[in-house]
Amino acid sequence: MIIPGKCMVFASKYLPPTIARYGIVIAGLFIAGLVLAHGVEERDAIFLERNSGHALLAFAYLGAKHMITGYDHLLYLFGVIFFLYRPKDIAVYVTLFALGHSITLLGGVLADINVNVYLVDAVIGLSVAYKAFENLDGFRRVFNVSPNPKIAVFLFGLVHGFGLATKLQALTLSAEGLVANIIAFNVGVELGQLLALIFLLVLINALRAGGSFERKASVFNYVLMFAGFLLTAYQLAGFFLASA
Repeated sequence: MIIPGKCMVFASKYLPPTIARYGIVIAGLFIAGLVLAHGVEERDAIFLERNSGHALLAFAYLGAKHMITGYDHLLYLFGVIFFLYRPKDIAVYVTLFALGHSITLLGGVLADINVNVYLVDAVIGLSVAYKAFENLDGFRRVFNVSPNPKIAVFLFGLVHGFGLATKLQALTLSAEGLVANIIAFNVGVELGQLLALIFLLVLINALRAGGSFERKASVFNYVLMFAGFLLTAYQLAGFFLASA
């Protein structure tokens, strides 16, 4: 478990103040877009609710669209592949993540397993902060432990899948063709993830080619960690307001 107080001590010790200030500004701007873009758009929701039969291509398209615009998922995926160089390693980690979120997306919707949308999105935010902290070698430096990254990616994939499932469970979907449509939606999610992965790899390679990658990597992961905690705080605030 990441303890925010210790993370702040870690940040003040290893991150120059100027970088920290710029990182906070960048994270704030980015998280604003993240929060506004999260969820299923109204016109897409209307289509899903009005559909009463098989619409495999449409559901696949909407699945891909949701993954590509799901900045919390992309932030986590960016953190996962940031320090991976070999295609084999990238394939292993991305497959573990995809397997995890496929299980809970399909199981959550088809088996009607409900979780609180605010709490699951808060944990998704923590997954982003966790991965950034791990990339900064924070667990070894601060806690003197080294968690298994592959197990973490799979477990957080399960959480991200529930996050995707809650978006569909909030809608009134027709039972006719539901199984095929949800499977198509999941296929679309995987296709969207593949497209996003290509873009992220191009971006990472550009950062590496530009020089000073170690310094850029440090800045990026501190910003990523801040964004993850900010997203978590936003979702927890929503949970407590909704419960009041």
